[in-house]
Amino acid sequence: MSKPARYNFKSHPVAHPDAIVAGEKFRFTILTDGLLRYEWAEDGVFEDRASTFAINRELSVPDYYTWDRGADGIEIVTKRFHVLYNKKKFSEEGFVVYLKGQVSSKWQYGQTMSNLGGTVRTLDNVNGRCDMSSGVLSREGIALIDDTKTMLFEKEGWIAPRKSGDRKDGYIFCYGHDYRDAMRAYYTISGSQPLLPRFALGNWWSRYHRYDREEYLSIMDHLDNDDVPLNVAVLDMDWHLVQIPSGYGSGWTGYTWNRDLFPNPRGFLQELHDRDLKTTLNVHPADGIRAYEDQYEEVAKYLGIDPSTKQPASFDCTSKQFMDAYFDIVHHEHEASGVDFWWIDWQQGDSSKLPGIDPLWVLNHFHFLDIGRGSQRPIIFSRFGGPGSQRYQIGFSGDSFMTWESLNFQPEFTATASNIGYGWWSHDIGGHQQGYKDDELTTRWVQLGCWSPILRLHSSANPFNTREPWAFNPEACKVMEDTLRLRHRLIPYLYTMNARSATDDEPLCQPMYWDYPEIDEAYKVPNQFRFGSELIVIPVTQGRSGITHLGAAKAWLPAGRFVDIFTGVVYDGDRELTLHRTLAGTPALAAEGAIIPLDAAYRPPNGSPNPEALEVIIVVGADGSFNLIEDDGSGTHVETGDFAIVDEDGVEAASDNNARFSYTPITYKQSTGVIKIGPTSPDDASIPKNRDWKIRLISYTPAPDLRCVCTSAKKAKPLSFRTEAVDNGTLIHIGSVPSNNSIIVELGTSGPRLDILNPAEKLSPLMWAINYPYNEKEWIWNIIKADQPIMTRVSRLQNFNMSPELLDPILEIMLADNRAAGE
Repeated sequence: MSKPARYNFKSHPVAHPDAIVAGEKFRFTILTDGLLRYEWAEDGVFEDRASTFAINRELSVPDYYTWDRGADGIEIVTKRFHVLYNKKKFSEEGFVVYLKGQVSSKWQYGQTMSNLGGTVRTLDNVNGRCDMSSGVLSREGIALIDDTKTMLFEKEGWIAPRKSGDRKDGYIFCYGHDYRDAMRAYYTISGSQPLLPRFALGNWWSRYHRYDREEYLSIMDHLDNDDVPLNVAVLDMDWHLVQIPSGYGSGWTGYTWNRDLFPNPRGFLQELHDRDLKTTLNVHPADGIRAYEDQYEEVAKYLGIDPSTKQPASFDCTSKQFMDAYFDIVHHEHEASGVDFWWIDWQQGDSSKLPGIDPLWVLNHFHFLDIGRGSQRPIIFSRFGGPGSQRYQIGFSGDSFMTWESLNFQPEFTATASNIGYGWWSHDIGGHQQGYKDDELTTRWVQLGCWSPILRLHSSANPFNTREPWAFNPEACKVMEDTLRLRHRLIPYLYTMNARSATDDEPLCQPMYWDYPEIDEAYKVPNQFRFGSELIVIPVTQGRSGITHLGAAKAWLPAGRFVDIFTGVVYDGDRELTLHRTLAGTPALAAEGAIIPLDAAYRPPNGSPNPEALEVIIVVGADGSFNLIEDDGSGTHVETGDFAIVDEDGVEAASDNNARFSYTPITYKQSTGVIKIGPTSPDDASIPKNRDWKIRLISYTPAPDLRCVCTSAKKAKPLSFRTEAVDNGTLIHIGSVPSNNSIIVELGTSGPRLDILNPAEKLSPLMWAINYPYNEKEWIWNIIKADQPIMTRVSRLQNFNMSPELLDPILEIMLADNRAAGE
């Protein structure tokens, strides 16, 4: 009998002997020129098994020098660090690391270094900000991971505790402000993020609520009728029996469908599949399989329990026999009925019968490998267990409070998690518990969800706490529905970033200081983040002004010129500013040269297949390129259950990331004003043979002699097209083009520049909307549109003694682009 996929865990934990400097009780492994493993073992026996954090130590040996100075100790030097060690038990005086390079720093054993943060297991009961533990980035340039007590993996794929005794096992990252190099080293040792199936990037419906079949399907159909797409149907714990016979304990754990609510579970799951929805069920495994469960008798017999005794099959993550029954009997039967993947909720604590064996780690590890046993791409939904958790992708951040304070923390929390490699957080969008009814708060949370790794609507069991858009006022309902449609339109961009995350170790959301480590301002905007390679997003996370009806968000822009892809407003960079938006708006800024592919449909279909039509956003002003990545989205992979690990040269992607991609190059050449799209190659059955295209030129009006050409290997021919002036620029409509052909668009001018906008035109809607005295409103408006230099008008406005709530959004627009002032 072949080994189950869940034990087919490939790792390369044994380092090259030439990378090791060791004595009787100490061992150093120079893993990279900036990453050092240090071990102390009182019995002289060191650890070469893979840990939850370190699964790949078999790397090429970096250049280093070592000097053994006898009783005076040893020195180890690479281009990034210099180690002084006295050969004795690790101590502050005897083990010192000096950082080399532009950042000057020193670490002594036991010292706590400042850190830019990582992430935590849960936001349960968090109202506002919380500590985010440690990542591998620090402004001091040195960061540490203590791996002394973590779980280990045996060669045969099972788990093991650490050896007992006096031991230390740690990793020190010495990368200065080379943050991306530090993250590459982290992923190299710990494994890359797996490629998500395409459906996961769309909208998820979730609620802790006692649904029955009719109510659940009616919500799915209502959303569909309102043109709101969904991809994932989540069933929280009430899918199973909760009111259980007395004597069996809590009803949190359960595996038997509640047939009063779902008389035909298999049929219900098929009805969801018929709507192109994937389904995940919530499980709390803590209480094992008890005698009232449908599957108890089979499980009991497998475990050698006499079913007539009704002795529970207690949850035991340290028992291979129990875990085999847990998967092969309980979970596989449900999956055969139509369950696509599992939401592994956290109710089993962080300890087990064996020291260091954390049930969450065991469940995440084996669930991920087991669900990938067929041809589907593995996916689980669970909690963060610690460094290395990125190998198991989607994280459930827990039961946050429904307050503005919680919302205001989540952008920072999401971006900072990338400092420990964890890029796929799923929050309870809208919050979970406590809090209060606030339509604006919920709307802003849904907008944050659109610009988060995963958008999963969720709420508690309170009957008044729900996420159906139609349960909110008309303004909020419209914005929510538009936002949920936008999320599905973003999937071509998101899926490309998903592939980039898996192959290039670039998480979707990244703090600004990753790219600008030497600029203080980059550290002062924790709620601002890069969203993929092309966008900077600044979510609005506070209530709007009663005067202007605008929400505000603090921002910092690096050097360059940026444009809001929705409003078309052009901003000069290299400065701090505050951005103001109506309830319908979230600042999403793109630099000159940015290219962003979208699904062109107003409402993309459920399931998110590769689009029949695409819209490409382009920002002129600099060269740009984007390689659209597509495949069948299901992720057929070469070897089931293989993790994202690299070879000794640090370049080999894991087989579950090794999808057969098709690429559509999109380029823009600033000097000639030429856009080129395609061809798509290699061919794939999942990609339409012909596609309609739109090109949205943000804040740009092309010349009248714009020209479009379609080219193939055999010939070139003109394409029919039409242009349309839209609020944020110009939209070019191009008809159907074979995917294996290229499209060339000539804008009709060399070196095109973004339009210089009239501030008064952009401010007119604000002046109509503000709650302000009519006479003063007229005076302000006359200043805004006066035939005077902008700086003169700005000076007059600043001396008008108006409320800052009104002055600030006016100055944002008037001072957005210095070209409008003739500078």
